[in-house]
Amino acid sequence: MIAPTSRAIWLMLAGAPVMLGIAIFAPAFWAVAGAWITFILGLLFLDSVLGARLAALDIEVQPLALLYMGSTDPLDVSFTFKTGPLPDRFEVKVDVNEHLTDIPSRGLRGFQGRTRRYSFDLRALRRGEAKIEMLWIRWTGPLGLVRKQFTKAVNLSIPITPNTRWVKEEAVRLYTRDADFGIKMQMHRGDGSEFDALREFSAGMDRRAIDWKQSARHRLLLAKEFRTERNHNIIFAFDSGRLMSEPLDGQPKIDRAINAALLLAYISLRAGDRTALFSFDARPRLASNILTGRAAFPQMQALASQIDYSNNEANYTLALTDLASRLRRRSLIILFTDFVDTISTELLLETIGRLTDKHLILFATFNDHALETMIEAPPQTPEHVSRAVIADTLLDERRLVFRRLQRLGAHIIETNPDRFSSELVSRYLDIKRKDML
Repeated sequence: MIAPTSRAIWLMLAGAPVMLGIAIFAPAFWAVAGAWITFILGLLFLDSVLGARLAALDIEVQPLALLYMGSTDPLDVSFTFKTGPLPDRFEVKVDVNEHLTDIPSRGLRGFQGRTRRYSFDLRALRRGEAKIEMLWIRWTGPLGLVRKQFTKAVNLSIPITPNTRWVKEEAVRLYTRDADFGIKMQMHRGDGSEFDALREFSAGMDRRAIDWKQSARHRLLLAKEFRTERNHNIIFAFDSGRLMSEPLDGQPKIDRAINAALLLAYISLRAGDRTALFSFDARPRLASNILTGRAAFPQMQALASQIDYSNNEANYTLALTDLASRLRRRSLIILFTDFVDTISTELLLETIGRLTDKHLILFATFNDHALETMIEAPPQTPEHVSRAVIADTLLDERRLVFRRLQRLGAHIIETNPDRFSSELVSRYLDIKRKDML
C-alpha cells in the first residue's frame, strides 16, 4: 500500500490560500492552481519511484520449535530487498496473540549486503499455543512524501511448554555441585531400610544391625547392611483452580509450581523413584500412569503442558478421593495449592486427614506476598491501619490451617517463589534421608 505522508498533505495545504485567492480575485489565472497540484503530484510520483519498491521486499521468518514459559526466546526475521534502492530506515511491527507479551514497533537501519536481520524477543505469558499472526513493515521515500506499507501474513503457531530449560540447568548445577565433592548416584549402603548384604561386624557399626542367627550359623559375628529404598511413588497433585491461576510476580502460580515439580521429577526419576502427575479444579482433569526411568522425563514435560488454567474453585474432596482410589501403595503426595481462609479449607483438612493414614502428604504453597506487604506498609492513614489489621487476621488464619495440617501428619512448604524449587528438593531429600516413606 502506498499513501501520502503528513508532510505531503501539509505541502498541498500550503498552496491552498494562494489557490483560494486566485479563485476569488483572479479567476483567469486558474492554471496556476492546476500547476501547483500537478507539481505536488509529480513530487509524490518521483518520491515513489526513487524509494524502495514493495515488490522487491522478501521476508523470511525462522520458525521456533517451542517457547518456554517465563523465558525469553528470539524470533529471527530477515528483510531482503532483492533489487532497487534500499530505504534509509523502516519500521516493523509484529502482531501476536494473548499468550505473548506485546512487541513494540522497531525502527531498523543498516543492511548487510541487501539484507537486514533482526531478532524479536518473544516472552510467553501463559502456556498454550503462541501465534505470530502478521508482520507490518513501512518506510518513506527519500523526499519523505510517500509512505509504503507491506503486510505479510505469518500465521506461525508455536507451542508454549513449562520451562524445562531452567529445570535442566538447575539439575545440572545441583549434580555438578555434588560431583565437585566426589558424590555419585550409586547404591547408598549403610542406611535406609532395604536389606542389601551381610558383612563382618567391625568397630563403629551399629550393634543393632548384628544378625545373631546368621552369626551363630557361621560362627562369625555378622551384621546386616542396608541400602536406601528406591522405587518410591512420588505423586505431583496440582490445583489448577482460580487461586493458582492468578499471577505471582508476573507469572501464574501454577506455572511456578510446575517448574519446581519438573525439577524434582528429574531428580527423583534419576534417583530411581517413580513419578505420576495429577491435576484438578472443580473436578479431576488429568491423571497419568506411574512413570519410571530417566527416559520418562519428556513424557512428564508433555503431561505438564496439558494442565490448563481455570476460573473454578478447587474441589479437594472429589479430587483427592479420586487420587486415593488410584494409588495401590504408600506414596509421597505433593499437593500444590493455595487458599485464602479457614472456611475454604475445611473440606481440604478432612480429606488430608484420611490420606495421611496411608500416604505421606507434602503441602506446597507460596507466601501471601500481598498480605505481608499490607502489614509492613507504613500506617500513614486510618485506611492503611485497617488494611494491616485485616491482613494480619488473615495471616493468623493461614497459620492456623498450617498447624492443623501438621497435627494431621502433613508436611508444609511455604516460601518465596525464588526459593520454592530449592525448598521442595531439599524437603524431598530430607524425607528420603529419614526413610519416611
